[in-house]
Amino acid sequence: MLTSVLSWAWIGSGVLLIVLVLLHSPKGGGMGGLAASGSSMFSSSSSAEATLNRITWTVLAVFLSLAVILSAGWLG
Repeated sequence: MLTSVLSWAWIGSGVLLIVLVLLHSPKGGGMGGLAASGSSMFSSSSSAEATLNRITWTVLAVFLSLAVILSAGWLG
């Protein structure tokens, strides 16, 4: 029962992680944009972007933790 609930939570966090990553704004033109952007790559992000980053990292930590717990077989 607990394994089933955690499996659904893992799937849900994976879908949420995909959505959060797609919500991020593009930071440049790919690899070519790295050389052209120079120091603008290190400019501060807006408050909304910082909050989105924090939420994304939190969901990633939950996703990876659930993946380790479910794959290790600690629940029986």
